[in-house]
Amino acid sequence: MFSVKGAERNVQSLLSVPRIATLLGSILVALCTGTGYVSWRCAAYAPQLGARLHISHTKVNVVGIAASVGANISSPLVGRFVDAKGPRISLIGAFLCSFIGYAGVQRIYDNGVGSDPSISPISFGILAMCLLLTGIGATAGATAAINTTAKSFPESVHATTTGLVLSGYGLSAFVFSVIAHTFFPGDTSALLRLLAFGTSIPMLVAYFVVRPVPLPPACTSPMMNGNEGYEPLPTGDMIPLTTGSEMTDIPAGESGGHIPEDELENGGHNIPELSPPIEMDWVKGQGHARADGLPDIHGIQLLRSPDFYLIVAIISLLSGTGIMYINNVGSIALALYAESNPEYDHVEASNQQAAQVSTLSVGNFAGRIVMGLTSDFMRTHLRISRAYCMCIVSSLFIISQVLAMSCSDVNTLWIATMLLGFAYGGLWGQNTAVMIEWFGLAHLSENSGWTSIAPLVGGNVFSIMLGRDLDAHTATQVSDISTEVRRILTALSGLMPRAMPSEHQCIVGRECYISSLRVTLVACVVALGLSTWAGIRDGRRHKPRNG
Repeated sequence: MFSVKGAERNVQSLLSVPRIATLLGSILVALCTGTGYVSWRCAAYAPQLGARLHISHTKVNVVGIAASVGANISSPLVGRFVDAKGPRISLIGAFLCSFIGYAGVQRIYDNGVGSDPSISPISFGILAMCLLLTGIGATAGATAAINTTAKSFPESVHATTTGLVLSGYGLSAFVFSVIAHTFFPGDTSALLRLLAFGTSIPMLVAYFVVRPVPLPPACTSPMMNGNEGYEPLPTGDMIPLTTGSEMTDIPAGESGGHIPEDELENGGHNIPELSPPIEMDWVKGQGHARADGLPDIHGIQLLRSPDFYLIVAIISLLSGTGIMYINNVGSIALALYAESNPEYDHVEASNQQAAQVSTLSVGNFAGRIVMGLTSDFMRTHLRISRAYCMCIVSSLFIISQVLAMSCSDVNTLWIATMLLGFAYGGLWGQNTAVMIEWFGLAHLSENSGWTSIAPLVGGNVFSIMLGRDLDAHTATQVSDISTEVRRILTALSGLMPRAMPSEHQCIVGRECYISSLRVTLVACVVALGLSTWAGIRDGRRHKPRNG
């Protein structure tokens, strides 16, 4: 058994400057990669983008999908690369993709369409490619941050620490929206410029800070890890240790993650502390075994696992619901505002729109932290499977959809938005820990990358569905207006910007989107049933070894 003094030394090593610096750097990265709620999911400026480029709601959602495709399709490849090579090259890629992508979107937005009736197919394709790059950049940065954090902290706090990192992802939209509306309100071009520099430059800062800090061998003791052995880094990784001023590299595979018996007898007083972070050989593990005795699943084995498809189905339904709402919350807010305000004020409408994005971001931020803490508490103290957290998340999604369907006033829409943001953040806040518990740590980023493809199904189907719903009701409002009258009204709206909304916006309130919300409500109920089944399956898998 460890002495109290030995345990204190171990805690200090876990709270060392290099480890905390890595955590804070990872949060900074996430803060810059989560701008999707402002940009590539187009929640803050989708109506402005559609109005300036003369494109429909459906096409705006297609543009947002391009970013989702970039983020999700690249996840397995980026994850495999980060698992094998570490975070640094991935951070450089995130810097380049983010800057080029957002700068390109700004250029297209500034150019507009001129005298053309709509954006040209070539420009539309370039716009989609730019947003696809932002999605790839977001994935590269977030994957590096989450992977490094997970491998720098013990299993008992995986959900909490990764949830903290992901909370930065959730808070990103709030931070950038506040900056944009404080210093250049209503200036969409300035917002895009802010995104180009604000999401890329911090990646260079993180390049020098975010590095894996392996756990000391003492962290495998029961005292440090809630009576559960911590899963060591894959065999072949070099663990930097120091005694005094001397530094030595000891392969993890040689120590096996255990403390020599003579050190145990001395109460762990001579256990070496971690050195400051140095460049390590990040070698893909061979023959890695999990401390819980379950197999380390990845690659073809993962794709053959029923558990993988179960979690993909749950994520697809829930994240699809969240993405649909995030993609269109700006249009939803404008629809409610326009219905209840005959004297349409573009500035006030924009403020309502920004308020929903900020509310969504704050809820997302809170959900990632709270559900991360909840997941760790349930697993460590209550010995309940982390999978049951998905039941909580599914229930929150259901309530959010009911509230959104019943809301008829833009001033109360924030309640549904906050709850959906909380639920969406909670989904991802506990997902990393579930992936580690189900499939192992050694290939975390690659495995999580495969599950990140799940939102492509639900998110894209639901987003296009709502886009068509908005377009259908927008067409109803202008179907009985002649082309000549419509041209005159468009000209008048340019002279009096506070008089009426754009003809490309739906303005009939709940009718614009309620049928789509009915579909997502059913999807969330199905996800709740699948989440319950996931918890039961996980409990059966662990029952023999837990007694």
